Amino acid sequence: MALRSDWSQRNCSMARGLDILGDPWGMLVLREVFFGNGRFEAMKNRLGAADSVLSHRLAALVESGLLARQPYDDGGRTRQEYALTAKGEDALPVLNAVVLWSEKHLPAPSEQAHMFVIHSGCGQRTSSADSCTACGERLTAGNTSWHSLTRTSDPVRLATAASTPATLAKTSSQNGTAA
Repeated sequence: MALRSDWSQRNCSMARGLDILGDPWGMLVLREVFFGNGRFEAMKNRLGAADSVLSHRLAALVESGLLARQPYDDGGRTRQEYALTAKGEDALPVLNAVVLWSEKHLPAPSEQAHMFVIHSGCGQRTSSADSCTACGERLTAGNTSWHSLTRTSDPVRLATAASTPATLAKTSSQNGTAA
């Protein structure tokens, strides 16, 4: 990512990973796509990001292989939305870890400003980024939900790399992920 120094060729795995996943805007874009909110205007409204900021982050995530552009018809013309790739889906434990760490160590500004990682298989909250602490199953985008109290009263199943544009649009409208 050309947002700061290029760390992509460093000898340290953490430095190379942070080169892609270390940008807050990029992580928030991934959050939106996991929530099924892959359309530019919906992300822009939800994040409050300037067009240039969002465009730059989306381009970097596509270039890094975490997101792919997919065409959709808005009824008048073909537009592009963003969907997870398998590589992007593999970033889920990183996002889960940020949520869990924040919930544990940072005060929330309100009672609604909480987000929980839920294993959809057993329906329980987990305190682990990569496996369910209730039943032990490995967490994937296909079996994980996020419950953001500021978004909905119910947990939202996450989008996966296999999600189609029609599925993403349906998920966004049903789960209140658009702004």
